[in-house]
Amino acid sequence: MRFIKTYEEEPNISIAPLIDIVFLLLIFFMVTSHFDMASGVQISLPEVAQRLIHEEKKTRVTLVVDKSSEVYLEGQKVEIKDLREKLIRHVQGKEILHLVLQADKEVSHGKVVEIMDLAKSAGIQSIIIAAKWKPEKMI
Repeated sequence: MRFIKTYEEEPNISIAPLIDIVFLLLIFFMVTSHFDMASGVQISLPEVAQRLIHEEKKTRVTLVVDKSSEVYLEGQKVEIKDLREKLIRHVQGKEILHLVLQADKEVSHGKVVEIMDLAKSAGIQSIIIAAKWKPEKMI
């Protein structure tokens, strides 16, 4: 008498459909995601002690140049020929001095470079060029 051996198939799970679904989800999220590729990043700055804020204001000078190329140092109109001497007075007695340059977008590049050159020759250690960040939508 001959007995027939029956082999039971081991249960297994095919992962091919799982891989297909994962790839479809990956493609879906890649296509529907929106990434901002901008040079500026909006951040929330940490709070600092009140004393540090006052020290920072003492070492910072604001210079505004309007459309007609008129220069205002700390809110007072200044002639370009007198700017260097006024900046030297601000620098004297301070270890670090930053110039915040707020120039209108219509002002010529040459005028901005001239003001930056005057500031460096007056002893300003760093120039911060103020700009308004405008986010662009990516298509």
